[in-house]
Amino acid sequence: MAHSTPLVTALGGNDTILRKVAMVLFGSVLVGMSAQVSVPMFPVPMTLQTLAISLIGLTYGARLAGATLIVYLAQGAMGFPVFAGGAAGAVYLAGPTGGFLIGFVAMAWLTGLMVERGLNRGFLRLFGAALVPGLLLFVPGVLWLWTITPLDMNGAIAAGALPFVLGAFVKAAAAALIITGAFAALKSRLG
Repeated sequence: MAHSTPLVTALGGNDTILRKVAMVLFGSVLVGMSAQVSVPMFPVPMTLQTLAISLIGLTYGARLAGATLIVYLAQGAMGFPVFAGGAAGAVYLAGPTGGFLIGFVAMAWLTGLMVERGLNRGFLRLFGAALVPGLLLFVPGVLWLWTITPLDMNGAIAAGALPFVLGAFVKAAAAALIITGAFAALKSRLG
């Protein structure tokens, strides 16, 4: 099925502000829940957040996905326990994972933009639309880690990127499979 829109647009329905608000809230809760599925590692835990963010970007498109992650960060800053391990508070954004958290907004937005620009036709394109932003997330994450910890650049890369690269590929593949399956189900439903 050739489609040039995010999944949420392909599903149809009314494009109301209420629907968009509900989607943003649902997405922010999904990211918060995925943060609780965590492998404790120091200084950066391994979570399922990037899988959820890829799914949101692939499904919502750029603006709605970016807005969803801004709301997620605002929820955490206001004290909702949405960060890894149930952490919360604005000060958490300034901790070792702050670069990744801020980078989540760009990751979601870029994933959605890539889908809007045509990388939503089949598994390989969806995989690319999820993988590239997922790998680019390491840039602000590692730079932030290098800046605020005593780690040198090699140490920041070793702690904030290398353990997660394989996971980025696996999560991008999982997100692409899920969205490919959703489009296939939509096509069969529509006839």
